[in-house]
Amino acid sequence: MFDPRVERHLIADEGEVIVDEVAKHWAAIVKPLLELILAIPVFVLAFYVPSQAWWLPALAAAALTVHALWRILQMQMDRFVITNMRVFRVHGILTQNIATMPLARILDISVHRPFVGRIFNFGHFIFESAAQTQGLKEIRYVGDPNERDLTIQRVIARAGLRGPVRMGNQGPFNTQPLLPAPPPATPATPPAAEARPIVVAVGDPFDDDGTGETVPERPGPNDTQPIPRI
Repeated sequence: MFDPRVERHLIADEGEVIVDEVAKHWAAIVKPLLELILAIPVFVLAFYVPSQAWWLPALAAAALTVHALWRILQMQMDRFVITNMRVFRVHGILTQNIATMPLARILDISVHRPFVGRIFNFGHFIFESAAQTQGLKEIRYVGDPNERDLTIQRVIARAGLRGPVRMGNQGPFNTQPLLPAPPPATPATPPAAEARPIVVAVGDPFDDDGTGETVPERPGPNDTQPIPRI
């Protein structure tokens, strides 16, 4: 009876599944509990006031009790749900309200952790969306807020709405393998020096056969290949 049954609001035929269902942190019911405890001494006053006015403290104690129980029930029926397609909130007792926001509209999520929240590990979410007006603005008393924030960021990254931050070849959100590094460039091999023909006159010391024919240039000190004779 007091379960909001959030699974009824899923788009099952489109493959929507619940990633995380967040109930209110126990710190949300501290004030109602204090109000409920305060109702006890108020009720005790009914035995010490004049008999004609006993109903005044009794009525005040009953009002405090009903209000405290109503607030506790409200916290119990308030759920924040993260799915693979959107985030939405279901709350209300007699009248149920649903506020939803697609993942594509989420621009930024601010996590506010007061000093008490840092001690007892709870915080408040503040959503910034692309819409001018939004039904899902602030979610209060979220337990383990940092982990819930990372859960939303993972869902957004897996949906392909934002580029994953790559930490290496096996990052948790890499949808495609990183391209291998190009091979190191090999130094170009210089072309072999071509033989440069020269004309040798008859009687020149380099005229071996005495014909004065054109012969290739003699190898220099840096030549590594022999030059064929013509």
